[in-house]
Amino acid sequence: MVKSNGKSAAVTRVGVDLAKNVFQVHAIDAGGEIIVARKIRRGALLDFFARLPPCVVAMETCSSAHHWGRLLIAQGHEVRLIPAGHVKPYVRRGKNDAADAAAICEASQRPGQRFVAVRTIENQAALMRHRARERLSGQRTALLNALRGHLAEIGVILPQGAQRAYELKALLDRRADENGEIVVPDCVRAALLPLAAQIDALDEAIGAIDDELASEAKAHATARRLMTIPGVGPVIASALVATTPDTSAFANGREFAAFLGLTPRQHSTGGKQRLGRITKMGDRYLRKLLVVGATSVLRHAQGHDDGLRSWAKALLARRPEKYGYKLTAVAIANKLARIVFALMSHGGVYEGRPAAA
Repeated sequence: MVKSNGKSAAVTRVGVDLAKNVFQVHAIDAGGEIIVARKIRRGALLDFFARLPPCVVAMETCSSAHHWGRLLIAQGHEVRLIPAGHVKPYVRRGKNDAADAAAICEASQRPGQRFVAVRTIENQAALMRHRARERLSGQRTALLNALRGHLAEIGVILPQGAQRAYELKALLDRRADENGEIVVPDCVRAALLPLAAQIDALDEAIGAIDDELASEAKAHATARRLMTIPGVGPVIASALVATTPDTSAFANGREFAAFLGLTPRQHSTGGKQRLGRITKMGDRYLRKLLVVGATSVLRHAQGHDDGLRSWAKALLARRPEKYGYKLTAVAIANKLARIVFALMSHGGVYEGRPAAA
């Protein structure tokens, strides 16, 4: 590359502000001087990097970052993906593409900066399966709620809960109850049957995805070990393996739990420790799955004397107030995250030894 003063210099680091069609690049040399700062069209981006010597290419994590990361790695460059929240402090003044690219380049060379590993296409496909399942589950919940609301208009009401909602759906399949009384008029049935058909189709699609996740989890050695933990099933195990295939980026289990947003938010100063609610930062999907798994641990804690469930029962007994159950479930989710980290980092399986041992 050639600088504006005519002297040649080798690019050692490039910050790229990704977009759909027009990309902004900010390239510097070993001394930190700017070599290139301009916009590049999508079709010319790979040609631009092909003319550069192997260097560090930094980008913010976004929907297309892993795609470009794989292409640039194939050209011999070192790709560093940075979370967007870690780049924002380095944006100097007004936000624009040039300032963002410069901030990305600056953030990539800061000591202690955390980077996201570039995912393979297979790993992205596994995560897409989980995202598709989550989207379909949300659509099913919306349809069940719509069905409940419409039937409430004609006086058909049942208690809350997904199973109760399916009982409402079953009312559409029969004209009268056991006493011969018409529960749902035919005109209402005809209006709501399309919703019931969509619920059946979603149940079938979600069931197919669950079967695929279960077979993949059984075939994966790490997922099989994770499923020995109480409250961790095939869906949670496959999501954990797909999201964090390498736990070496975390120093310990608490860092992993903090990555999932399950640790308390700190507002400490002057040597006084002030802990608040959980941060809810990081991966919302994994956090939700672990909390759901924690509630199953609480629900089936009776009759088990292993360390985890004994600790959960003792914690619940100490929190009998109004929201004790939910607080306990989140605390158990934090514990589950730490156990998951230990198994993924050091191997082994969960041993359900009695608490006294």
